[in-house]
Amino acid sequence: MVYLTSSICALAYVGLSFFLLKIYQLNSYNVDLFLKNVFLLNFASGDKSKLILTKRIIRFTILLFIIAFGAFFLVNYLATNLYVIITFYLIILVFMPFLMVFTHFLILPIEIIIKKNYKYKAIRKLNKTDIVKIGITGSYGKTSTKNILATILQKQYKVCCTPKNYNTEMGLTKTILKDLDDHDIFIAEMGARHKGDIEVLAKMLKPHYGILTTIGPQHIETFKNLNTIEQTKFELPLNLEKNGIMVFNGDSKSTQKLYNVFNGEKYLACDKNGFSYADNINLTSRGSSFDLVINGEKLTVKTKLLGNCNIDNIVTAATLAYILGIKKEDIISAINSLTPTPHRLEIIENNYNTVIDDSYNSNLTGAKEALAVISKFEGKKIVVTPGFVEMGAEQSSANFVFGGLIADVADYLVIMNEVNKNQLFSGAIAHNFNKDKIYFASTRKKQKEILSLLSTKDSVILFENDLPDNYR
Repeated sequence: MVYLTSSICALAYVGLSFFLLKIYQLNSYNVDLFLKNVFLLNFASGDKSKLILTKRIIRFTILLFIIAFGAFFLVNYLATNLYVIITFYLIILVFMPFLMVFTHFLILPIEIIIKKNYKYKAIRKLNKTDIVKIGITGSYGKTSTKNILATILQKQYKVCCTPKNYNTEMGLTKTILKDLDDHDIFIAEMGARHKGDIEVLAKMLKPHYGILTTIGPQHIETFKNLNTIEQTKFELPLNLEKNGIMVFNGDSKSTQKLYNVFNGEKYLACDKNGFSYADNINLTSRGSSFDLVINGEKLTVKTKLLGNCNIDNIVTAATLAYILGIKKEDIISAINSLTPTPHRLEIIENNYNTVIDDSYNSNLTGAKEALAVISKFEGKKIVVTPGFVEMGAEQSSANFVFGGLIADVADYLVIMNEVNKNQLFSGAIAHNFNKDKIYFASTRKKQKEILSLLSTKDSVILFENDLPDNYR
């Protein structure tokens, strides 16, 4: 009877831990971030980021069940008074987050061994090839630049690249083990939240070429300051293979600063004093045309991609493609065929209105670009946003500024979730935006109801940023 009761209690306990497991996974199994979100009551709910039953989360859950079973068994076996049993049940329930932390550290050595084994296999597989390796990092534009570069290089080479926004050590490992075959070129996107993250990825990949995109105050909550971000991104050029070549997107002061201090072979893009840049730019609501100037040669190109930020991404990617020997006519053809990266200034057409999906990982720089894009459209303009997160001390001021920028362009503002709503509202009001045209939606269902009320034929709806479920 004790075994059965303890098993039922442990199963119920694991079931109740569902939301905590979701927070644990959403925060990349980081105990500090997990506890922070638990104590701030930022519980994961809804369907924006579902709990994914990975092998790791399954192993964790099984061990949590075993530990919970042991705790309930001891209580049921030793205690005889019902009130004592109930009291201990409540204690076990209240201390669930700490029991999960205990489980984390108990299983951590196993996870480290498994991770090292996968990584060893990936490195061994990579070292057996003579594939050309390219690393891409920066604060903004990594995924778009990667996709643009892959499209251009595919004109002459067989290319493998990390999918979607896979830019972590395990993302790189999985791509090598699963997708890498008889390819000529491998492109790896490299992301970071802490100093040293890029160095780990670069030492694993050993890239022959590197691209440094625009640098700015992204993930400032973990980096703390821009200087640390610059140092972290510079870990890529510092860890190139011997005689490696770097391309720097010179559109940001930080990237230009790193270009100036790098001693290896380097090329500066997106700067009229550099190796390549865009000239005679014509931006429209349906794309852009411009002259791509590389090494003094002028290529006239057109693209469906929106905004100046994508022109910078194209110039940067085309520069490395040019260095790798891609024919000029193939560069032009590839640029003309480019399609938007999902959730990054992606136009979604329907018979009623136009939706611009810019919901991935927004920042103030990118948001300005998105607002510049919708300003070129005719019709009613509606902006839906939760603002920016992970900006540390700068978050409030950035969202206040963003609210003002929205007020200068949009007809209506729909603020999602609780985070940042006061700053966005205040920023918009400070720019004389009519408060009756500001709406609040705590759920996607409510958002849909508001948009049904506001949108009319030929209206333009911009979705700027989206938050994971551990934000409310």
